[in-house]
Amino acid sequence: MRATGEPAPIVETGRPSNPAQPATRPPASCREPLRWLVAPWTVAVFYPIVLVTTVLWGFLAVVLSAVNRRVGHHCGTVWAWCLTRASFVRVVVDGREHMQRGRSYVIMTNHQGDYDILALYGDLRRQFRWVMKAELRKVPFLGWGCAAIGHVFVDRSNSRAAIASLEAAKPRLTGGVSVLFFPEGTRSTDGRLLPFKKGGFVMARQLGFPILPLSISGSARILPKRCLLPRPGTIRIRIHPAIDPAAYPSDPALIAAVRAAVASGLEPDEGGGERPEQPVSPASARS
Repeated sequence: MRATGEPAPIVETGRPSNPAQPATRPPASCREPLRWLVAPWTVAVFYPIVLVTTVLWGFLAVVLSAVNRRVGHHCGTVWAWCLTRASFVRVVVDGREHMQRGRSYVIMTNHQGDYDILALYGDLRRQFRWVMKAELRKVPFLGWGCAAIGHVFVDRSNSRAAIASLEAAKPRLTGGVSVLFFPEGTRSTDGRLLPFKKGGFVMARQLGFPILPLSISGSARILPKRCLLPRPGTIRIRIHPAIDPAAYPSDPALIAAVRAAVASGLEPDEGGGERPEQPVSPASARS
């Protein structure tokens, strides 16, 4: 289920410097009592549901996408919605008023864990295409369904091929269909916000799309890295006001503004606490 960002070079934007924030976040433990309390359900019921629904909705996505990719996208929505509820995970979305109907965005969000994908796909209620690592294309039913819907697979070991994949995806991003990046490029090992890579920001400038920052909070606690048993809990998605790339004179300034917006919706132990930066007007940028 893992998705990824793009293979472009990392632009270090730093971490919040507030000394009141912990330097590292204590990792969620796989030994939490609540996790083991629901373990029999997870093993006997939830994992079989994962298998059955992935096969069913993956197959339907392939079939329906042959007629209409927008319809195929809803197969993934139902699949993800079912899996979060079957594992007792509640998803709360704030800020929907910042998404304009019929407008395409480059969506940027932090990546805490595998449940990010389920929460976004199942509850964002938006047509979008993931940017994900090429290896996922080979996963039976899941990868096949994603390919049929039109999600974007990038080869992280080959920058030229990755750029070509992003270029080929541009014609699919019309009529309100957005593209979604995890600009950190990988899952955070401790749930804290990582530096952002710049490939998605370059694509936003090329497309002329506004960037829609999202913050995902709580996902790392549901299923920590290297843990196989999800625990019940709540994931909160915060949608921030869109950012116009043209308002920033350089890529580092744009990246810093988007990262600050994402961080503003996170808890302190997730790397939160930054304030969104104000855009630089084109006139002042030229002066």
